Amino acid sequence: MIVYLLKKVVLMLVYLVKSKKGMRITAPNDLSWFLLIFPLIFQVISGATDSIEAGKSIRDGETIVSSGGKFELGFFSPGNSRNRYVGMWFKNITVTTVVWVANRDLPLTDNLGVLKLIQPGILVLLNVTNGTVWSSNASRAVENPVAQLLESGNLVVRDGNDHDGQENLLWQSFDHPTDTYLPGMSLGWNFVTGKETYLSSWKSNDDPGTGEFSFHLDPTGYPQLLIRKGSAVQSRIGPWNGIRFPGPPNPKEDPTYSLTFMMDDEKVYYRSDSVDGSFVSRYTINQSGVSQRWTWVDRTRGWVLYFSLPADICDTYNLCGSFGSCNVGSSPSCECLDRFVPKDPDGWVRADWSNGCVRRTNLSCQGDVFLKYSGIKLPDAQRSWNKATMTLDECRQECLRNCSCTAYTQLDINKGNGCLIWYEDQLIDIRTMTQDGQAIYIRMAASEADSGGKKREVVLIASLVSVMGVVLSGLSLFLCLWKIRKNDSKLSKLGKYKCDEKHPDLPFFNLSVILKATNHFSQSNKLGEGGFGPVYKGVLEEGQEIAVKRLSKESRQGLDELKTELIFIAKLQHRNLVKILGCCIQGDESMLIYEYMPNKSLDVILFDQTKSRLLDWPKRFHIINGIARGLLYLHQDSRLRIIHRDLKAGNILLDAEMNPKISDFGLARSFGGNQTEAQTLHVVGTYGYMSPEYAVEGLFSIKSDVFSFGVLVLEIVSGKRNRGFSHSDHSLNLLGHAWKLYKEGRSLELVDASLDHKIYSPEVVRSIQVGLLCVQQNPEDRPTMSSVVLMLGNEGEIPQAKKPGFFTERDVLASQNSSSTDAANSRNEVTITMPEPR
Repeated sequence: MIVYLLKKVVLMLVYLVKSKKGMRITAPNDLSWFLLIFPLIFQVISGATDSIEAGKSIRDGETIVSSGGKFELGFFSPGNSRNRYVGMWFKNITVTTVVWVANRDLPLTDNLGVLKLIQPGILVLLNVTNGTVWSSNASRAVENPVAQLLESGNLVVRDGNDHDGQENLLWQSFDHPTDTYLPGMSLGWNFVTGKETYLSSWKSNDDPGTGEFSFHLDPTGYPQLLIRKGSAVQSRIGPWNGIRFPGPPNPKEDPTYSLTFMMDDEKVYYRSDSVDGSFVSRYTINQSGVSQRWTWVDRTRGWVLYFSLPADICDTYNLCGSFGSCNVGSSPSCECLDRFVPKDPDGWVRADWSNGCVRRTNLSCQGDVFLKYSGIKLPDAQRSWNKATMTLDECRQECLRNCSCTAYTQLDINKGNGCLIWYEDQLIDIRTMTQDGQAIYIRMAASEADSGGKKREVVLIASLVSVMGVVLSGLSLFLCLWKIRKNDSKLSKLGKYKCDEKHPDLPFFNLSVILKATNHFSQSNKLGEGGFGPVYKGVLEEGQEIAVKRLSKESRQGLDELKTELIFIAKLQHRNLVKILGCCIQGDESMLIYEYMPNKSLDVILFDQTKSRLLDWPKRFHIINGIARGLLYLHQDSRLRIIHRDLKAGNILLDAEMNPKISDFGLARSFGGNQTEAQTLHVVGTYGYMSPEYAVEGLFSIKSDVFSFGVLVLEIVSGKRNRGFSHSDHSLNLLGHAWKLYKEGRSLELVDASLDHKIYSPEVVRSIQVGLLCVQQNPEDRPTMSSVVLMLGNEGEIPQAKKPGFFTERDVLASQNSSSTDAANSRNEVTITMPEPR
């Protein structure tokens, strides 16, 4: 460590000398250089090190630093607490991030604590009276013990005479984690000692004591990852499939990590190692029971959320009961597996799925069959049996021999072998998965399988259909020619932006493909309906999920909106804009095909008291930033300067990782050259999000989109709609309420009550202020989206906001609605939303 610091000092001195010789380098003044160099010189002189030798100690105010300067260990006080703890944090990261705490449940009440290494190799934390507050243990005694902070973030006690041996450590902090997992750490069980290594949450941001939530590798049955609240399971990932623990939140293989899973009679553990040592990452479980993986981004100087569990409602453990499957893309989210029916039909209607489903045909044991169910997260494996040497066929035979065997599957998809069997007639915590889903074979009555008699019936029906087909062929040909002419007429209205098989940006989908994908537009596949028409979920033959926006025959302006979306979306490519996959214009049908967003639109989750709990503050801030970047692309970075004109929570779609995607460009307009403003006599959009100048005068510009964004920000922070907002103390809308709190210095009172936002308070306050800047009355006062992105990502000074537009919006709307103008309506009020049971 001393050599490392000396190198830094030498480099700075060389830089200073060169600048004094008149070289073309702009250097600070001598005092600035001294202030920069002095702390480094002090560290060298004071003997800063990564170790504590036997008989030595560090006192409150002193630290040790790992050899590469990545981690630091010393005394600290969390949050607003005055208690003192020995802990470890990232040294060179500007945001103080504690990753381990020694005396988490036994705090010191003063700054007189001492951390000391004593024989035979035990770390002890002593208070002012020399009483032991906390201590490690030693697996054996050595003559020359050394406590060393490694660059991995592992505090180890080792034999000082064994410089290279990391296998025979006396003690290591990696065996006693708190709420944070670091690369190289192993989670699991040592069956010989009975010791489990697991994560447990802090009690609060001010108290690192052991909280009520924990993250485990559970070896019961077959290993899987569990989040528990006390002893109750909250969420589950797994079981291990030979490559990873499949299922949310990280279905894809991560190239930044190498994964290891080990299981034998003595131990079972899971470990991930960073492929690139410069890649800074951590995995945590917080006080709300949410496990999250964070990565550090030097460019933004902040932590970025990589994934989170639970990520959606389907991560709730056993939400749908036995033989029920959760599908975040359907409404309701729970559905029975094929050939199963609700055990409590009345409860199912009330969205009480706890009783699950039962087979529609009872088992008889003799003659039962196994039906394959694909694309699912495997059921809870706590009560399963496994054998690694079996083939899949041997697994099936084993299951057939035992009438209590419910289901089986392949254990190791990497090696293509192994057997995993469920014996209890309860398969719980199943969910539909678009990626990483596996197949399971479930025991069913023989009558549920296709029999020979049914096949003969199919052959007979097919013959009759063939005869009818010959008779109707002439009529079909005539109708086909007539539709082609009609179709050509419709396509001509779309000009050069019609979709066809030759268009490189917008592939053509045949109507038969869409009909098959959506099950002929069945009601069960309907996601919602907007001004354009209904939207359906579909699954293509190759397994890709799609969303199909179908032009309603009753839609007067639908063809114009379709043309607008074709013009714009086909030319736009950005991670925060919804991606169009193609279109289908055939006969009377006109459709746009999009990527499917499993978490629907933002309003579905944000304004629902139960679902909104899935959106903690990091997720909400991630959504705010994503929308901002998407708008910046539309306004400035795209080939066209595009004004969306209908930005709202219902037009923000969320993918599986809660990444926001701006959708519905049917009302959008483009500007060319230096044009920044336009006017229309036909105001369209959604009240509550419209800027004053657009709603009243028909003037729209990039600043009208900025206004809509500001409304969205305040809605995301508060969890409340702007329209319909009410408060017992006043009659203001959400904008007025936010402005009132802002003027009184009480902005944090705007925050959704379900959020634990204290640790993020500066970020929350900054977001509220940015939102208020965006909704200012005068368009010229509002920032551009480039400024918004900068303000959200930096901690510098932000301008003070002025009074918002539509300060008392409800009164304005009441008077405008009475005048019966076109502006009172939105043709795009609903995008893709979930029909909710009433």
